[in-house]
Amino acid sequence: MKAVIIGATGFVGRRVVEEALARGLQVTAIARQKKDLPDNANLTVALGDVADSQWLARQLRGHDVVISTYNPGWGEDNLYEKTARGAQQILDAVKQSGVKRLLYVGGAGSLEVAPGVELVDTPQFPENIRPGAQAVRDLRNKLQQETQLDWTYLSPAALLEPGKRTGQFRLGTTKLLMNGAAPARISVEDLAVAIIDEIEKPQFIQAQFTAAY
Repeated sequence: MKAVIIGATGFVGRRVVEEALARGLQVTAIARQKKDLPDNANLTVALGDVADSQWLARQLRGHDVVISTYNPGWGEDNLYEKTARGAQQILDAVKQSGVKRLLYVGGAGSLEVAPGVELVDTPQFPENIRPGAQAVRDLRNKLQQETQLDWTYLSPAALLEPGKRTGQFRLGTTKLLMNGAAPARISVEDLAVAIIDEIEKPQFIQAQFTAAY
């Protein structure tokens, strides 16, 4: 299988690259700079900016799946605009490329905490990242109307942290997973496992899912 990973040097993207390579996938890593990507015979690095949709579409052509872990950075000014614009540019490039399978890593803010109420809409949601969470929630809403692509939208657990790869976690759909009264967590390493699991054995075509301990 040939997979493209967008945002390959980021917090999530780097672990997805590692997990994909460990399972023998042919990986093209899209990033602005190589940073600490490994040297691997199955890894091709394409350096560039997702803002150039035509360039991005050329990198995507011929692959089986596109995995986007794109995030402009939670500390960016105009976070909503930058996140929404990048997401739309990626979506446009995927369509131009002819690749049908897209897995987009969004946020926990897009998960329901009560009927009709999503985490991003609650007073407890951190104000500094709310605009970015709203932008990827809006992308989720666009994908729900999308019929051209075999898309999957992944919302991580509310607490996403560095940790260990255990391969043991729960899957859910649109509701925030909890441990008792507290939001559940997952390591970024196990989130990468959930991502590649979904690529290898799809369960959530044209659907949203989540993963947590």
